[in-house]
Amino acid sequence: MTPFKLTEELVEEIQLLIENQQDAKLRGILKEFHYADIAEIANELDEKEVTYLIKLLDSEKTSDILTELDEDVREAVLNNLSPKEIAGEIEELDTDDAADIVGELPKELVQEVISEIEDQEHAKDIVDLLRYDEDSAGGLMAKELVKVKENWTVTTCVKEMRAQAENVTRVHSIYVVDDDDKLKGRLSLKDLLTTSPKAHIKTVYIPKVDSVNVNEKPEEVAKIMSKYDLEAIPVIDEIGRLVGRITIDDIVDVIREEADKDYQMAAGISQDVEADDSIWELTRARLPWLVLGLFGGAAAAVIMGGFEEMFRKYTVLFLFTPLIAAMAGNVGVQSSAIIVQGLANDDIKGSIGNRLVKEMLLALLNGVILSALLLLFTWLWKGDFYTALAVSTSLIAVIVVAGFIGTFTPLFLHKRGIDPAIATGPFITTSNDIFGILIYFMIAKLILGI
Repeated sequence: MTPFKLTEELVEEIQLLIENQQDAKLRGILKEFHYADIAEIANELDEKEVTYLIKLLDSEKTSDILTELDEDVREAVLNNLSPKEIAGEIEELDTDDAADIVGELPKELVQEVISEIEDQEHAKDIVDLLRYDEDSAGGLMAKELVKVKENWTVTTCVKEMRAQAENVTRVHSIYVVDDDDKLKGRLSLKDLLTTSPKAHIKTVYIPKVDSVNVNEKPEEVAKIMSKYDLEAIPVIDEIGRLVGRITIDDIVDVIREEADKDYQMAAGISQDVEADDSIWELTRARLPWLVLGLFGGAAAAVIMGGFEEMFRKYTVLFLFTPLIAAMAGNVGVQSSAIIVQGLANDDIKGSIGNRLVKEMLLALLNGVILSALLLLFTWLWKGDFYTALAVSTSLIAVIVVAGFIGTFTPLFLHKRGIDPAIATGPFITTSNDIFGILIYFMIAKLILGI
């Protein structure tokens, strides 16, 4: 299968067919594309053109297309559909995707859409999912799954599984529950096929099964599924009843969203934004950290102003100021990035003290090597050993302090329940610039005897 590639020519062709209402030809072209590819095309069209496509194609396909559209595009399309048309799309979706779309609708429209859904069981499941916080396992799960009772015979079990599987897109696991729907374990298909039809399920099921509570954070669910290589994980309520399951496709979305958020935070963007958002939204997201950088730079300038006398006598020190600031920022960002990544992957073990000692020893080793190179370079360039010694010694101290700040800050934030990703990027760079400049001039003043 050739990978899909969106081109301007294809978008223009689709737009022309829509404009001329050549429906048969349009259907013929789009039927060859995956729904995710059609959504990619739709994201390039205007509101009326996307709505035209959604109304033209079958709900079986357009429902999946809706889930892949950019949020602002999907919002515009839903605004152009009647409650009955929206309900028709939602009926084709699994309950988790359906609940996500219903949750985006205006409150006054939700009840109308729910009342238009013909499958009352599907509507009930969607309403049930809307009760959960979207930032929880309950808000992430789907109701579709295959479960069997422990007191059923194998014959009854197979019959019931066939009926349940009709509503499940993909059967990852068969869950075993008791009469109160409490999760007891999972059932191996091999054991089911090789067991006597008259045997009871409680004699063959596997009691060990990983599960998560409905209130668990999505990030924690992602860690569990990643650690144990699970394609799906059952979700239980506070008293252990099986209420849904989370599949790997939803977890991939969680991981991607979390990575995007951390990347933006590390880059100094305080809100979740995209490249095509408005100038005002992008400004609000970027400005806070830029203001922090501005004040940090001003603080560094004030510190440098306190050493004017030293500048007059040793102007060469001024030449190394950018180097010291850059090294402080780079080392701090490197240290914090490693710690943040380790915290995200749950790889950071042991006490904060042990981690700090390790990172500071690493910083000291790097500092000694880099400072030796800088000492030799400065001495050969300027022919002044004491100036070279002042600059290189300062670099060691700056690197060690930057390593300490870059390591301690995310660990401290994590202990306080604050996202440690905020520690990377502008925060670390700005703080290390200030401390780096201060340490540089203090050590230089001490060595040079000014």
